[in-house]
Amino acid sequence: MAASYISVPRDLTKVKSKVMFNLTKRQLICFSVAALLGVPSFFLIKHIASTSTAAIGMMIIMMPFFFLAMYEKNGQHLEVILGHLIEATFIRPKERPYKTDNYYAALERYREANDEIINVIMYNQAMHPERNKRRKEEPDFDQYFQEKREKRIKYTR
Repeated sequence: MAASYISVPRDLTKVKSKVMFNLTKRQLICFSVAALLGVPSFFLIKHIASTSTAAIGMMIIMMPFFFLAMYEKNGQHLEVILGHLIEATFIRPKERPYKTDNYYAALERYREANDEIINVIMYNQAMHPERNKRRKEEPDFDQYFQEKREKRIKYTR
């Protein structure tokens, strides 16, 4: 009685479903495109140069498609790795200065925004004296703003 052993991978996420000839869909598509471009190029180059030159030209044309079909590192295919390489080399800036958000600068921006909000509210109240029933006369803007700034409401979270 002969014992047959089948190797079962421990990580089942790395198992790819095979479609035909023990190849995945990705491999079938890439090999088909490589054959569609490589074989006619072989015959075209063969008319111009020798057979060995035509074979080398065909291999050069087909090789990128083989790499696209077969190469995978850390679960990423070749086009993803090349995309990251191009982005890191050409698209993103070379210098990435370290920038912090200063807590005191953030508080200063908050205070300035708060002052701006208060100014808008005070301007609306000054423009509509009928809404402000305590004042009957036309307000003096400078005096009005100065009084409101002195009595400014502190907004807290």
